[in-house]
Amino acid sequence: MTILVGQIKDLLGLTYPAGTATIDTTDKLGALAANISTVNWQAVLVGVVCLAILMLWPKVSKRIPGSLVAVIVGAAMVSAFGLQVNTIGDLYIIEAGLPTLQFPQLSLDLFRDEFANGITIAILAAIESLLSCVVADSMISGHHRCNMELVAQGVGNMGSVLFGGIPATGAIARTAANVKSGGRTPIAGMVHAAVLLLVLVFLMPYAALIPMPTIAAILLQVAYNMSGWRNFAHLCATASRGAVATLLLTFTLTIVFDLVTAIAVGMLITVVLFMKMVSEETEVKGWTYFCDKDSEVTHLRELPRSVRVYEINGPMFFGMTDRISDISVKDFTKYLIIRMRGVPSLDATGMNALENLYEYCAENGVQLIFSHANEQPMRTMRRAGFVDLVGEERFRPNIDDAIAYARTQLEQEEKAA
Repeated sequence: MTILVGQIKDLLGLTYPAGTATIDTTDKLGALAANISTVNWQAVLVGVVCLAILMLWPKVSKRIPGSLVAVIVGAAMVSAFGLQVNTIGDLYIIEAGLPTLQFPQLSLDLFRDEFANGITIAILAAIESLLSCVVADSMISGHHRCNMELVAQGVGNMGSVLFGGIPATGAIARTAANVKSGGRTPIAGMVHAAVLLLVLVFLMPYAALIPMPTIAAILLQVAYNMSGWRNFAHLCATASRGAVATLLLTFTLTIVFDLVTAIAVGMLITVVLFMKMVSEETEVKGWTYFCDKDSEVTHLRELPRSVRVYEINGPMFFGMTDRISDISVKDFTKYLIIRMRGVPSLDATGMNALENLYEYCAENGVQLIFSHANEQPMRTMRRAGFVDLVGEERFRPNIDDAIAYARTQLEQEEKAA
């Protein structure tokens, strides 16, 4: 959408007064509305012809890119018929040759101001590049090396900035065109880079002849190809309400503000929704005090009246620690067994909730026993000194052993009494 809005001016040949702000998408929309009366119909003609070529040329040849044909036809139309249409040379200074090597001026203030933008652009570049790889994989039934892709992308961007370049990503449109033209190996990308270098050094004066409506038409096709509107519509129809709200909000923020703001807000909302989803999946439930035929430990389901068992399923993190408050003991409860077979992870806040539970049990004269604590939760509890606090012997490998241990302790207490 942002690419489309940005190309309408050149496609229609509009003229803006000097000083018109056209940085944000909303600024561009306002400028379009205010200057729509300056339409250049000759520019519209060139743009429409180039769009038609871009749409119809694949039926003629898939080997020769339609964009190349559109550039040649557009430049020929302007030159042959003397059309009053802006070209790249009319708006920009075109010089052949390599850009000069220049080291960026770095400072702590600049780093602090741009750090957040840099992180956002890096994430965006990584996602876009890996998405290009996935598209290529689906076209050739291949499998890309994601780590190497990101390393190469990072090295390329760091080298580019030394010559005045800006961050770039793997481009879905060019990747798809490359694959359709027969590209299958990294050599295809190298050839692409070499051809661009030759154009930069030797053919730049000819680039000045390219009409701006032609560039606009090509970018409109690129915008359509990468828009993913079918996926957009499918998500709106099938995804959860939270996901759809995140999608629409990110889309709106991209247009109203910019991509950096949209990605930052979208990622934050996604993290919050993810934590909400995970916390809803985590449950704390108490065992019933009867024996049923479907029980995995039938002979132990008939618990002593003074033994209470709670089972926790799901990760224990700060989004679900309030569920621990669901655990309660009765006046006659002497042993509380916490079954943690379904707990894959435990963070510091979850650890604090267990410590509070231990204090609650200690105040009520209840002994805590833990059953089947997985590797990561057990490691966290050891590091926090919780295992030593509760006692190593009260961490049992399975629920059978935990209940048997509680029975034994009760029997010893009865004999002692």
